[in-house]
Amino acid sequence: MTRMERDLASFNCEKELTLSIIGGKWKMIIIWYLGKEGTKRFSELKALLPNITQKMLTNQLRELESDDIIHREVYPVVPPKVEYSLTANGVSLIPILESMYSWGKGYMNTVVKEKEQKKDA
Repeated sequence: MTRMERDLASFNCEKELTLSIIGGKWKMIIIWYLGKEGTKRFSELKALLPNITQKMLTNQLRELESDDIIHREVYPVVPPKVEYSLTANGVSLIPILESMYSWGKGYMNTVVKEKEQKKDA
């Protein structure tokens, strides 16, 4: 049973469900890197996210795995090798994240810059 299946009754609408899956500071960035750059090992993700703690990255990856957004592949070798990739559900989020990126870029180029110009004037 996924985390979402346990908590499904607590959501008022699908938007809340979506935000609970991808919300927070790190999940969207993790999904973005796996979607744009492909399969990554834990250390590679950690290097891409230098400000995240190891514990937080572990927690975020576990939640994304529990929600069927990422797949964790463990290879039976010594030392252990673990790779993370997107599931079909994870891949389906990429267009949403691309739209959010475009919106944020446009917002930054208009609203944020206008506020900075007014502040400097």
